[in-house]
Amino acid sequence: MELMKNGLGPAAIERISNALSKTITLSQSFDRAAFIQQATSPLETLELKERVLHVIETLHQFLPRKFEQAVNCLLELPEVWNSGDPDDPLRSFAAWPIIDYVGAHGVDHPALALPALRHLTQLFSAEFAIRPFLLKHPELCHQHFERWVDDDSEHVRRLVSEGTRPRLPWGIQLKPYILDPTDNIRWLEALKDDRSLYVRRSVANHLNDISKDHPQTVIELCQSWYPDANDDVKWLIKHALRSLIKSGQPEVFPLLGYSKSVNIEAPKLTLGCDKIALGDCLEFEISLTSAANKPQKLVVDFALHLMKANGKTAPKVFKWKAVTLQPQQTLNIQKRHAIKAITTRRYYSGEQRLEILINGKAVAETDFELKIEA
Repeated sequence: MELMKNGLGPAAIERISNALSKTITLSQSFDRAAFIQQATSPLETLELKERVLHVIETLHQFLPRKFEQAVNCLLELPEVWNSGDPDDPLRSFAAWPIIDYVGAHGVDHPALALPALRHLTQLFSAEFAIRPFLLKHPELCHQHFERWVDDDSEHVRRLVSEGTRPRLPWGIQLKPYILDPTDNIRWLEALKDDRSLYVRRSVANHLNDISKDHPQTVIELCQSWYPDANDDVKWLIKHALRSLIKSGQPEVFPLLGYSKSVNIEAPKLTLGCDKIALGDCLEFEISLTSAANKPQKLVVDFALHLMKANGKTAPKVFKWKAVTLQPQQTLNIQKRHAIKAITTRRYYSGEQRLEILINGKAVAETDFELKIEA
């Protein structure tokens, strides 16, 4: 697999330099050879984000010093931009430092910079570049968003959702929006029915971000959307709730089409063996008998309450199986789960607990002993 940092390699620098040399504003003064030499010389030693920052600084050396003049050069770029090889999944990375230059050097010129980001986000998402403006000029950004949510371009509409994600990977955390997502929800409400999957996926990812800090807010919002939701919005809701689904939050399951209430006889949980060693499989079976007079759509998951270094246990939920349980039907489900050493988890000897969850609610549990050989 191609390393992501290679998306901003010598070929990308060549495309940037070619585009800058063709702009009317720079055509007589831009030293293309010097720019290429300065931009490419340290690239081999730099990772992706370091490359972005280095090229931003190189741009600053070769563009007019005053942002008011530099931004005019950048605004001409879409007309002369070479989008790169269509088969290259990293081709858009060449435009990343150009857009982020606006975020780095235009934050004190928001009246010029924000329209520039709207214009340039067609080349590469301005989701990172806009974040300093949100922190320093939130009200002005919101005024632009009022128009951008109805923009003809899906890239501009997505910028509203993706740029305001409070925990955007690789982006500056928007701590005010982490604490209070009210403004975020305002934009997501406006974009949830967007005609573009590109935008709707961003809305779902944004909601998933919010759910990590305000789970009940996201649940209640999705509950308000669900009664009138078409298939696209139902997909959005499911994608938005994925972290809450994984954590077994009971209120989310009816939003995914599963039964709101679960009516079963006392489940019977049995272990293949209640003493296992690291590297073995934990084998177990759950027997479910319906006590309802209609079919029930159920999600059966399990949680392992594994011992930590302090001697206490902490649960980790694992997805298992979706089933439809017919009236009076008994269903037996088996599972073999490997308990093996992995780099992200350390195991400790002692008593652990297995818990069975149905639509997010615990219905059965049992203990087992794990032995770690010295």
